[in-house]
Amino acid sequence: MSISRRDFFKVSAAGGAMAAAAIAPATALARETNARLPEAVGILYDATVCVGCKACMVACKEYNHLPAERSTPTRLWDDPRDLSAKTYNIVKLYKNGTGQVKDREQDGYSFVRRFCMHCVDPSCVSACPVSALTKDPQSGIVRYNADNCIGCRYCQIACPYNIPKFEWDTPFPQIKKCQLCSHRLTAGAYAACCEFCPNGGSVFGNVQDLLKEARRRLALVPGQTAAYPLHRVDGQEVRHRVVTPYRQHIFGERDGGGTQVIMLAGVPFERLGLPLLPIQSQASHSETLMHTLYKGMIGPYAVLGVLFYLVFRHTTKKDLP
Repeated sequence: MSISRRDFFKVSAAGGAMAAAAIAPATALARETNARLPEAVGILYDATVCVGCKACMVACKEYNHLPAERSTPTRLWDDPRDLSAKTYNIVKLYKNGTGQVKDREQDGYSFVRRFCMHCVDPSCVSACPVSALTKDPQSGIVRYNADNCIGCRYCQIACPYNIPKFEWDTPFPQIKKCQLCSHRLTAGAYAACCEFCPNGGSVFGNVQDLLKEARRRLALVPGQTAAYPLHRVDGQEVRHRVVTPYRQHIFGERDGGGTQVIMLAGVPFERLGLPLLPIQSQASHSETLMHTLYKGMIGPYAVLGVLFYLVFRHTTKKDLP
């Protein structure tokens, strides 16, 4: 039997294209971006308020029962370099030039939190062929069900924020990411990162209330003193602080179809490692085709059938037992 690598990939691609054309010639069109749920909960992260203490990281580890991740030779403390299967939330640093002034793009610095954005119309949910990732119909939290997961890691490729992480060091790996402390929500609590933030850099609440608070902050006059809520956007605790100049952009209000984690900063968000996204979600362009191809596994079976046929055609009598 003789089959070249080029022939293999050519037939695979052709089979996939034929399957897509045969079963869904009209359904590959883009749909509308899903709307934000009215009861969706989330987090407002304000980089101008964040002091980089990493209390949110400690709380996330403790209340999600995550092990320490030691990246330095001393291996004395938890010091992850980035998000991983052991780290759902991390505080990073932007620095430019002398880095002397906080929240300034030139010769300044800024902190930024990176964790799951809980998109309004999540690409990871759209890309998952087995519904291992789903969006809660009430809270909007993007949840993960390990029992459904087949380890394809499409969610990793689809996510524009590079959030889902795969367990590479276990024989029964899972996808790991922030689930907004959903286990605490069912017990009447809220996200640990917000509960233990000492300065009000991260506040929890209904996304509509968070957006109102974000707009209020953008309208404040830099240099004046204003009240900032602690822990919860609808709570009684406040902290008074001097207002820092903001970029007039609420990241997550509409970016990529919107998110339930919204951010404010004094530095352009692309400098903080966040992607530049259109208003439409990526899922609105890809979901129909993806789900049609995998419905009933029609697409994969069609490609497999073409490959079997190719092998049969290239099988000679001397190849047979």
